[in-house]
Amino acid sequence: MKIQLLNKIAKVGLDELGTGYTIGEEIADPDGILVRSAAMHEMEFGPNLKAIARAGAGVNNIPIDRCSQEGIVVFNTPGANANGVKELAILALLLAARDVVGGVEWAKTLQAPDVAKQVEKGKSKFAGTELAGKTLGVIGLGAIGGMLANTAVHLGMKVVGCDPFLSVAGAWNLNHHISRAATFDEIFATADYITLHVPATADTKQMINAESIAKMKDGVKLINLARADLVNAADLKAALESGKVSAYVTDFPTEEVLELPHTVAIPHLGASTEESENNCAVMAARQIDDYLVNGNITNSVNFPSVSSPRTGAARICALHANVPAVLQGITTPLSEEGINIDNMTNKSKGDNAYTILDLTSAPSEKAIQRIRAIEGMIKVRVL
Repeated sequence: MKIQLLNKIAKVGLDELGTGYTIGEEIADPDGILVRSAAMHEMEFGPNLKAIARAGAGVNNIPIDRCSQEGIVVFNTPGANANGVKELAILALLLAARDVVGGVEWAKTLQAPDVAKQVEKGKSKFAGTELAGKTLGVIGLGAIGGMLANTAVHLGMKVVGCDPFLSVAGAWNLNHHISRAATFDEIFATADYITLHVPATADTKQMINAESIAKMKDGVKLINLARADLVNAADLKAALESGKVSAYVTDFPTEEVLELPHTVAIPHLGASTEESENNCAVMAARQIDDYLVNGNITNSVNFPSVSSPRTGAARICALHANVPAVLQGITTPLSEEGINIDNMTNKSKGDNAYTILDLTSAPSEKAIQRIRAIEGMIKVRVL
C-alpha cells in the first residue's frame, strides 16, 4: 500500500508502518495520507484513498464533509501532544502573572558600568504576583485542560473548570479539589486567570468578546493556547487598554494581536517539542495502519470508533449512512450464500456509521456488489 506525506512526519512514526508500505511525498493515488498542517481543502483525492491521519488534534486543514461523502476516514491524535501544550500553558500562566518578558527585554538595554545597581533600581517596574491562592478558570477539560487543571492545584491555585462535553474517563482523571462550574459565566465571575482549551466551533468562535469580558473580574488575565478565533481581537484590545484585562498570553500571533498592549504572543509553540511530534507521528501511523490492514477505526473525527480482533476467513468493512435497513441489506446476500457471520460490530457517529463483519468464508464478488449497491452505502472493503 502507498502512503503520501504532505508534511515532514517524524521517522519514529513512519517506522511503525513497517515494510508493507511505499512512503513518500511524490506518491500518486495513495491508499493513505499522513499530514500535519498542510492545507487539503483544494486537493483532489484519488479513488484509492481510504484514510487521512493528521499528526495533531485539530483538523481544520482537512475537508471533513467531503471525506465523509467519499468514504475517507479522517483520524487525529488527541492527547498525543497534550503534555507539551500543558507545559507551555503553565509557562503562560507565569508569564501572565509576572512581566518576565518585559524584564528580560529591559535587561538587554542595560550598559556598564554598575549594571547591578541599575537592576536593583529598575526591577520594581516588572514586579508581578504569585499564582498560589489565585483562582484559575479552565474552559475545556479535555486532555490538555484536564492536565493543566491538575497541575494548577499542585501550584496552590483554586481551580474551577467547565466542560459541557466532559467524558466519564476525563472526569475520573481530574483532581478532586477541582470545582465544577455549570456555565462559562460562573468562571467569568470568579476567576483571576482564565485559560481556554476548546476547539473553534460555531459555538466557541469569538466567545471572548465585549459581552463575556464585561462579566469577568477587573484585572483578569487571559490565556489562549487553543485557537486564535476564540477571541474577538477588537474587544480584547479595548479591555486591555482599559485595564479590565490586565494580561493576555496567546500561542497565535496575528496582525491584531501583535499590536495589543500587555500581551505576550508565542509563535505557536504549543506542540512544538520533539516528544510531542514523535507521539503524534506514532499515534497517527498506528491508526492508519490498523485501519488499512485490519479495518479498525480509532480516533476518527468523521466515523465511529469500531475495533475488534480479526477472526474468520474474511472481513467486510462497510462505511455507510446512519439509516435503517442497511444491516439487513448487508447480511441478506451473505446468508443466501450460506456464509456464517463469525462476528459483527456496528456503531454510528452522527450521520455516518461503520460495520465490521468477520465471515467464516470469503463472499463472492456478486454478494459484494449487492452490498455496494445498498442505498446509503459509501464504501465497502473486503480484507
